[in-house]
Amino acid sequence: MSTDTLTHTELDISAMFDKPWITIVWDDPVNLMSYVTFVFIKLFGFSKEKAHDLMMQVHNNGRAVVSSGTREEMERDVQRLHDHGLWATLARDDQG
Repeated sequence: MSTDTLTHTELDISAMFDKPWITIVWDDPVNLMSYVTFVFIKLFGFSKEKAHDLMMQVHNNGRAVVSSGTREEMERDVQRLHDHGLWATLARDDQG
């Protein structure tokens, strides 16, 4: 195996790990829309308008991406959302 091949493979693997992660909030039958908006403002510092828009995405589309960053940051965001009773998961950002 040539050095060129190893370098190319290492770069491909490195790029895969650099992909950002996202936090997704899912629609649920429990929480009021006003509460979801409140949580988005409290946890992420969103304006009322942005929090409302994201809540409407959750309501209408079943989900919304509320943050992106490293895996560790997204795990923390998911935990904070769970602590507030929202359904949330993290995933690798396919758009990144």
